[in-house]
Amino acid sequence: MKKLLGFIGMTIGGWAGWALGATFGMMTAFIVSMIGTGIGAYVAVRIANNYDI
Repeated sequence: MKKLLGFIGMTIGGWAGWALGATFGMMTAFIVSMIGTGIGAYVAVRIANNYDI
């Protein structure tokens, strides 16, 4: 379940990062998307650990 939540977190984080960075250009969107992916995975797995899923 942690892996599934991590994947969902990465997807949402990557999408949010891309949406934020796309206004400044393609390379900025890519970089912010990678940062969002990492943050999304971290938050999702942290939530899964807190609830022992």
